[in-house]
Amino acid sequence: MKENISTKIDFKSDSFKKYFKNTSWLFIEKIIRVIIGAFVVIAITNYLGPSDFGLYSYALSFAGIFTIIATLGIDSILSRELITNPDKKNTLLGTGFGLKLIGTFISIALLSITIIFTNQDRFTNLLIFIIALSPIFQSFNVVDVFFQSKVLAKYSVIAKSSSFIISSIIKLSLIIFNASLISFVIFTTAEYAFLAIAYLVMYKNRKFNIFKWNFEKKVAIEILNDSWPLILSGIVITIYMKIDQIMIKQMLGDAEVGYYAAAVRLCEAWYFLPTIITTSLFPAIMNAKKMNKELYFSRMQKLYDMLAWTSIAIALPTTFLSKEIIEILYKPEFIPAAPVLIIYIWAGVAVFLGVASTQYLIAENFTKISFFITSSAMVINVILNFIFIPKYGITGAAFATLISYSASTFLLFFNSKTKTQAIMMFKSILFFDLIKLLNKKK
Repeated sequence: MKENISTKIDFKSDSFKKYFKNTSWLFIEKIIRVIIGAFVVIAITNYLGPSDFGLYSYALSFAGIFTIIATLGIDSILSRELITNPDKKNTLLGTGFGLKLIGTFISIALLSITIIFTNQDRFTNLLIFIIALSPIFQSFNVVDVFFQSKVLAKYSVIAKSSSFIISSIIKLSLIIFNASLISFVIFTTAEYAFLAIAYLVMYKNRKFNIFKWNFEKKVAIEILNDSWPLILSGIVITIYMKIDQIMIKQMLGDAEVGYYAAAVRLCEAWYFLPTIITTSLFPAIMNAKKMNKELYFSRMQKLYDMLAWTSIAIALPTTFLSKEIIEILYKPEFIPAAPVLIIYIWAGVAVFLGVASTQYLIAENFTKISFFITSSAMVINVILNFIFIPKYGITGAAFATLISYSASTFLLFFNSKTKTQAIMMFKSILFFDLIKLLNKKK
């Protein structure tokens, strides 16, 4: 006999209130970060100008391809294990921290080898190496993973907000005192050091002790066994998210990277929304999976709907007001960024849905499928950039990004195990459930 479980959201339930409160904390932190961060980034962009800002963005992109290795793709796996095995907290956190440190040294070594084969000047290489040190401090974000798994976002928010505000004040002070480009790069890395300290303070305030963490080789092997496809996927994702700026610099120059990065920063400022919503609701979706398949899929559909509608609501006005947005926020020399903004903003629809579908793939342990999809999307992106950038400049790079991001999401159609999720995402873009709801009210 089929179990009759309602798929409607009970807004009065303790469970809903718990997750809503957790999401609210995450939302508040990201709003603070977006508002202050946007102001700081715009100020830095205008201060540095197209060429220096382009070099700054290039260094971030180049280093980013290697620093992603340091994460080892274990955050989602670690969160899953902390939810499933809370009694192993100290072992999981200690092992996760140790793995991240090992990953950091591997990433720096690979970066050092790669730079030997480039023709970049010493100053550019110095900027890249400074940024490449940041994962040392990012290893402490296992504390954030712990708080998220316990639906205790409040403590992560306090840590992130305090360190971010301090870093932002310093960066604005650098502008006031006419600091050099390298100063901004140094404090970009220093921000992660401030955050690590804040995490440790909040963890201690909750009466936890990091000295009880312990690294276990067996647990490390188990985590890596599940996460290795995510490690490769993370590298692949970073390449196809960063390669456009690297290729623009090589083909067009620093200033063009500056124009392109100025538009990209505005688009990516919204990417906190799907991360917040999905990260906070993922424990509830995991619990639904244990209870009932219908409830599980219903919650996934609601998540897709929420993310698709939000991303489209952002993209539409941005498309029609792109020139005005660039003119208001940046100096006149950044006006070439407007066409990029029109195109790139629509990649957000795929990004929003992709964040949720990635969590689904992890929940179902389809990490190998995730790797295949992201690898295919990366190849598409690189090929399109080679074709489009010489012909269409930075707008060509934006088109390549839009197409490849969309491909990374909807390649799920071509696998029988994930086809249902692709259909659900497609329905969300077509406002299928919203139209059905409106028809019922007539």
